[in-house]
Amino acid sequence: MRPIIKTSLLALSVVFASNLFAQTPQEKGLEIAIESDKRNQGWQDSTADMTMTLRNKQGEESIRSLRVKSLEVEDDGDKSMTIFDEPKDVRGTALLTFSHKTEADDQWLFLPALKRVKRIASRNKSGPFMGSEFAFEDLSSQEVEKYTYNYLNDEACGDLECFVVERTPTDKYSGYTKQIAWIDQTEYRVIKIEFYDRKKSLLKTLDFKGYQQYLGQYWRPEMMLMQNHQTGKSTDLTWSNYAFQTGLADGDFTKNSLKRAK
Repeated sequence: MRPIIKTSLLALSVVFASNLFAQTPQEKGLEIAIESDKRNQGWQDSTADMTMTLRNKQGEESIRSLRVKSLEVEDDGDKSMTIFDEPKDVRGTALLTFSHKTEADDQWLFLPALKRVKRIASRNKSGPFMGSEFAFEDLSSQEVEKYTYNYLNDEACGDLECFVVERTPTDKYSGYTKQIAWIDQTEYRVIKIEFYDRKKSLLKTLDFKGYQQYLGQYWRPEMMLMQNHQTGKSTDLTWSNYAFQTGLADGDFTKNSLKRAK
């Protein structure tokens, strides 16, 4: 009987050890977020063209043309500038965003009709950006430190297998109580995000489509589709002409450069 007892004790010790060192859902959620962030480091700077399609509840559309410049910042969040080219009534409007890891993001909006730069207050960042279904806070870089995490489960997402992770914003002024993100298990790309409002009701869903790889490492979507479930409105962002390591610097991302954005 001794070999059986010995084997049983060994099995119990293995189970105990595995339970002792098992990750909590919070630890696994954070680990997934860190890995996703790590795979998107080192791109330095980028430019891209964007078409924004706004669609109301009746399906009527209005289309805007934009350009986006981004700068990777070491030890902090990224910087970006979004510039409207068309239609004529919004041409020259530009948004400058300084994302931060732990502090509130800084954002400024240049309105050419008023010829002035307006600072976006932290408590207003949950508001819609230029009539779209994207909030100002959606346009900041999604730094790991902006959320706490909770791994929920694995789930198929199309042809891929995804981690499903709940993330809770740390910013008290966020318009969301939580977000649920689907992240593919191979490349750690975000495939879908559900946004829940301050009443904890599902507000919006953002789908990422047509990922392409650049510089042999960095994945970017061709389309981002934001659906507002409460209003029936939607906004599609179609991306093109991605370019990386173009030589952009801090001087291209200042409040004065907003006024020169053409």
